[in-house]
Amino acid sequence: MTAELTRGQNHPLPRARLEIRVSAGTPVVAAATLGDENGTIHGDERVAHPGAPTLPGLEVPRQAAADHRLAVDLDAVSDEVHRVSVLLALPVGGRGPARFGGIAAPFVAVTDLDGDEVASYTITGLEAESAVVALELYRRQGAWKVRAVGQGYAGGLAELLADQKLPQAHQLATSIHEAVASGLARSIPAPPAAAPAHRPDHGAAPRTGPGAAVPPASPYDPQGGSAPGPQAPGAQGRHGAPQPYPGGPGEPAATGQPSAPAGGGPIDYSHPRRQTTAPPSPPPAAPPAEPGQPARPVAGDATGWSMEERLYNQVWGMFEDLARTTAAYRSAVDFADSRMEKELDQALSDPRSRIGGQGDAAREAARARHGQLVSQAREVLDRDVAQLVAEAEVVEPALPTAFARWDNPVWHAYRVPMEIPMALRLGDLHLPEADRIRVPMLIRLPLERGLWIDSGRSASLDGSFADSHEMRRLGLETAVAHAARLLAIYPAGEFTVHVIDPAGSGAQALAPLVQSGVLAAPPAQGAAGAADVLARLTQRVDLVQMALRGGAPDALPPGLDTSQQLLIVNDFPHGFDDRAVNQLRYLADEGPAVGVHLMMVADREESTGFGPLLDPLWRSLLRLTPVADDHLADPWVGHAWTYEPPLVPPGSQVLRQVLSQVAAARRSWGR
Repeated sequence: MTAELTRGQNHPLPRARLEIRVSAGTPVVAAATLGDENGTIHGDERVAHPGAPTLPGLEVPRQAAADHRLAVDLDAVSDEVHRVSVLLALPVGGRGPARFGGIAAPFVAVTDLDGDEVASYTITGLEAESAVVALELYRRQGAWKVRAVGQGYAGGLAELLADQKLPQAHQLATSIHEAVASGLARSIPAPPAAAPAHRPDHGAAPRTGPGAAVPPASPYDPQGGSAPGPQAPGAQGRHGAPQPYPGGPGEPAATGQPSAPAGGGPIDYSHPRRQTTAPPSPPPAAPPAEPGQPARPVAGDATGWSMEERLYNQVWGMFEDLARTTAAYRSAVDFADSRMEKELDQALSDPRSRIGGQGDAAREAARARHGQLVSQAREVLDRDVAQLVAEAEVVEPALPTAFARWDNPVWHAYRVPMEIPMALRLGDLHLPEADRIRVPMLIRLPLERGLWIDSGRSASLDGSFADSHEMRRLGLETAVAHAARLLAIYPAGEFTVHVIDPAGSGAQALAPLVQSGVLAAPPAQGAAGAADVLARLTQRVDLVQMALRGGAPDALPPGLDTSQQLLIVNDFPHGFDDRAVNQLRYLADEGPAVGVHLMMVADREESTGFGPLLDPLWRSLLRLTPVADDHLADPWVGHAWTYEPPLVPPGSQVLRQVLSQVAAARRSWGR
């Protein structure tokens, strides 16, 4: 999974042999410097540039180009090298742009030798600068990491090299530009402006006005197991670039076919499924903000073909912004900590600082600088979070029923829908540094993974503990809330719910489903009841699979329920034998592809008697909790998101009112 870095953020490098790819909108010069632990470059022989492109463990291109590939072997660099800085500069004396502010933001990616991206960074915020330190590979405690730098210099290469304490920096910069000038006739031009975008603008700063949308599948995708929120068809990135994830991670965008080459014309090398048109931009919905003030948030200001899609994209755009600003804050705090640690070590290692209180003064100064850096980072975080809170305040009331909390007034105007929505809300996500903002956790429909409501003993975030009985009750109540929402957002008769409650211990929590009459049958009890439900659902999976493999999807037995099926299993593994366990595993693995979904309320520790047999089952399900818990991993930027379940407010009758309408609609349709 690629780490999409923001300025100042770092990421570990998994291997020593790497490739650094650069993409810009105009020919640029690529170079690299080898510095010591302080970043100092000791001589021209530590700079790889077009005039001297090869150094031990490093090779750069020999000419200016719109796209570059730099080869790096960190094991081959000398032990004195602690920093490898990747530099980009605009050629001088040509007819090209003289500053980075006049071109598209350069994109830099670190890949392995197979081409898989390890980390990427879009260099934004450049204006008058003509040279920039893009990335820095640095050695820390024996391991190598990459840091997104993005430090620009209006004085060009000469100022950049001088800042790295290189002797004769101006002479070397002049020789580099002379070497580039001699090869400008061979420089590779930028791609034509009409070519479709090939990458999202991942590195832009958080969006402050209309016209932005969602990150690529956002990082946590509950369905794919990698990052929250897949992308909608035709959606663009929150910062305006087309995204390649219409329905989830790895899915190509639905687009038109490339045009055939006209007689004698150039061949169209664009991908046949790459999107070439964007959804219509949302209409202006609010007057502009006062000068110097952030743009006023507007519900549905993302791109999309419908208001539902715009809100979906906006929600995950908010997720992306919160993930990035928090990552930048954490990175800034880490930098401040490491800098203070280094300054304190230097103060303690100098014998002169032990006389006359100089050591105490040095330590106080280091701590003061640390506090200043952390305070500045916190101010930026608070500013971004305040803007997201303002956006959430206008977005939350505008959400449709499938995206809304149970306390949203939209449920009081609920009517059984005629179409399946694009996504479902499974709860809320937030981070400890920004506890004021809650981002809806949306997953695409139909479900691609089963759900596991973990009823194991757990400590809630407020420090209180719930015993096993209370956790089982809360787990089943959470499962009922999820099932009720699924029933409510599907058209009448298009979603069927089965329940297995072997010991009958969940009668109170299941009462809303049972009393409203929305279940396909009363909850199955005992080993015989569980075996009967499992046998019927596994048989349904087998029949549908055989029909699809045989190319005869219409040749199903008459009377077979073709609606989406959900099986709620309570109090697992009580009442389940080895055969029933294998059937559950089969439903979890094969069921979602043919419309059979599994929702388990279980404590994993209670099933340890089955040994490793159940390990694949737990891995195949999306784990949720009935209490707030910071357990959802985010490999995109490394966050652990706190998940809060979508419980019905205490004393509210909204769940029973919604289910009564669902039951009435099912009866009217004869279901």
